[in-house]
Amino acid sequence: MSRAASTRARHYALPVPSDETAAASPGSARIAYAARAMPVLRIVAAQLAAEQSLRGLSIAACLHVTPETACLLEALQAGGASVSLASANPLSAQDDVAAALRTVGVAVHAQHGADRRTYYAHLSAALDDAAAAAGPLLVLDDGCDLVTTLHTTRRELLPRVRAGVEDTSSGVVRLRQMARDGTLAFPMIAATSSATARLLEARHGTGQSTLEAVLRATHLLLAGRTVVVAGYGACGRGIAERAAGLGAVVVVTEVDPLRALEATLRGFRVLPMARALREADVVITATGNVGVVRGEHLELLKDGAVLANAGHFDVEIDVKALAAASVATHLGVRPGADEHVLADGRRVLLLAAGRVVNLAVAEGHPPAVMDMAFAEQAMLLSWLATAAATLARGVHPVPATLDGRVAALGLAALGVEVDSLSEAQRGYLSSWQQGS
Repeated sequence: MSRAASTRARHYALPVPSDETAAASPGSARIAYAARAMPVLRIVAAQLAAEQSLRGLSIAACLHVTPETACLLEALQAGGASVSLASANPLSAQDDVAAALRTVGVAVHAQHGADRRTYYAHLSAALDDAAAAAGPLLVLDDGCDLVTTLHTTRRELLPRVRAGVEDTSSGVVRLRQMARDGTLAFPMIAATSSATARLLEARHGTGQSTLEAVLRATHLLLAGRTVVVAGYGACGRGIAERAAGLGAVVVVTEVDPLRALEATLRGFRVLPMARALREADVVITATGNVGVVRGEHLELLKDGAVLANAGHFDVEIDVKALAAASVATHLGVRPGADEHVLADGRRVLLLAAGRVVNLAVAEGHPPAVMDMAFAEQAMLLSWLATAAATLARGVHPVPATLDGRVAALGLAALGVEVDSLSEAQRGYLSSWQQGS
């Protein structure tokens, strides 16, 4: 048995406090199951354990509390870091996973269904735990709420923060605005700049898990139905492709001409939102922007239309306008689905209260997707432990060499071999003198 494997075996043999036994036991089993599908992260964890590159560092994380996240935090602990965790979304927090993590030394502040006040209290508590540990702080964020908290209500901790990593496109938008305003106090790496992350997390992970959530919540047959996908970025592409693969008629809405052209050339119809909604059986927002489906759009929807949001924040669908227009609301007609009855009798099914549907209703990205994404984040934090001092305040891309290493590890884990350039080919590519 490898060192990493033996460590994991001991890890889950640790005694569980009696008051959390019932909750932690299933969480531990689910973490172990996810770990089996995350070979790249296991390799990185073994490297971190051998090098102890995170020793003396405290990491404050705001992430979705899932089994896959637990595997990442274990890898960071193996590298010597002290780790505290808050949930990136109240509906994605899995209490059994949180309980299991607490038994192995991770300070977890998360509760499924927590209200807004409690959510922000958890962020502050995670920062308190990180601050209580010795050494500089690194930040691992998903949506920029932890970084925003540091810059608003917890500014006293800013001098200790060395650098951080942001995992979402929505969070990077906020970070770039902070950088433009001159308020971002430390360097942040945009994990979404990674080609590996865009391919795996956004396209394949979000695409599959979003459609899984819609099917879980509605039990619809998508074949022959019209699915409107708002936004044709990396996430929207994945959703559109998966919906088409299930036989749906896919319509895309966009504000970017290049993305609209790409969707058209991929065979999707592109329409303005006001026209697309008249045909929609299912509407999925994936823009990262606010007010994508607004109050004035409600009168355009068919009876029985389904609204779902795949973006990080619950601002893409105007949930307040929908509630105000409803004469009756039937909560939980199916798990994760609320039925709103409009004045003329039309029914609209809202999934996950407008929150990120793939994590609130389904389980988020499969472990195989998060394997390489979290392996890259672990490597980034290890790299930042020494490189942060050389980086200016602001938003930085993932180093290309590191991105390539993760992709190579992923191919190796899949048993896929690729060719190497010959010396003659390298010479040709590095010379301008050889022509036709």
